[in-house]
Amino acid sequence: MSVQTAVVPTVGEIARRLGEPIHRIEYIIRARDIAPIVRAGNVRVFSDADVDRIASELHRIDTEKGGPGGE
Repeated sequence: MSVQTAVVPTVGEIARRLGEPIHRIEYIIRARDIAPIVRAGNVRVFSDADVDRIASELHRIDTEKGGPGGE
């Protein structure tokens, strides 16, 4: 019998999900003042809405600057 565990959106997990380097995720969190929903020691846990917001901000930046997601 295997036990399923939920993968919580930490900075590293968000970077993995979005296929982005951790430093870009950290930049968006700092620049947009996105607060974690909870801390577990030094680990910050974010909501799924925060993940969507981070993805949106990365896309907006890439589009404006013609980066990886832009034209």
